[in-house]
Amino acid sequence: MPVPLIWLGAAVLGAYTANTANTAYLKRKKIVDAMPGESHQYTTPVNGSIVTCGVYDVLDHTGIWVDGNIYELSGRGLVRCVSPERFLGERTGNHIYIVCDPSNNALFNMQAAKTAQSLLFSTLDYHLLSQNCHKFVAEVLSEGQHVDITSFSDLNSFLNIFFNSVIRWNLTQINFR
Repeated sequence: MPVPLIWLGAAVLGAYTANTANTAYLKRKKIVDAMPGESHQYTTPVNGSIVTCGVYDVLDHTGIWVDGNIYELSGRGLVRCVSPERFLGERTGNHIYIVCDPSNNALFNMQAAKTAQSLLFSTLDYHLLSQNCHKFVAEVLSEGQHVDITSFSDLNSFLNIFFNSVIRWNLTQINFR
């Protein structure tokens, strides 16, 4: 039983190392201006916004904002709609961040909001490294087309191209109920 835990630990460490190295690359290439936790700007999410929170300061979890809730792919492969409190409560992050342009305007896609809603309660194959929440978000944005996304860094590059903008991750300005 300890061997799978070692593999999981090695995978998480590998993902963390890759994301750390990619952050410098993303900034140098002007793909990302500010990663989650680096900006002190607040932006209000709108339907179709992409949001993220941290998981043990190693990984990031992403979803799509719709009507004050977040559509996400759970670790069991279920597409579900959760409140912002639950999105954070099931993770270790303290803040939800939203993808924005350099002027701090939320980047969003209304079709993504509709697509996410249509997928509610669908079950998808899930794999931490190859079929995860980042790939789910990118495929919803690309209207179901296959995308080769495995990491948060890959998602940042995808968002840069999709929105044709340098991106930054701002704190969300939301009132918890």
